[in-house]
Amino acid sequence: MALNIQETRTDLFPDAPRRITTVGAWIAVACAAHVAHGRAGGFMQVCHGKCGPLARIAAGDRVAYYSPTHERHGGRPCRAFTAIGTVRPGAPYQFDQGGGFVPFRRDIAWDEGQPAAIAPLLDELDLTRGQRNWGAKFRFGLVRTTPEDLMRIAAAMGVRVPG
Repeated sequence: MALNIQETRTDLFPDAPRRITTVGAWIAVACAAHVAHGRAGGFMQVCHGKCGPLARIAAGDRVAYYSPTHERHGGRPCRAFTAIGTVRPGAPYQFDQGGGFVPFRRDIAWDEGQPAAIAPLLDELDLTRGQRNWGAKFRFGLVRTTPEDLMRIAAAMGVRVPG
């Protein structure tokens, strides 16, 4: 009798490992202008529209956006968390933005909040505490962090998170 761990009956196998579901916590990186566009449309994109990073995120996961700049390709520094929300059910999907650019997106329920500068949070976040070169972690466009970090970011943005 072959049993998949998801199908394991606990009355027959009381010591079998249980599937533990936890909410994932992520920090995505994009300029503030791109984040504003995603907030207005109820979606997120990462890593120049790649599907792979979005596929790592599950429905119900929490995502905060860090914006190093206001506009793409440099421009005025922003260095703030500019959005936070919860990933909606559904797989990544493609959207034709025109000009041959067809990026992948995920739907997200954005919370209402205000941008929060990262500088006061650097020594508070597990991801950046004690890291001199903390910005290097964000160069990949999507970084897993701790639920506690997301709670700290949400609080700094004035967002009340249930839990």
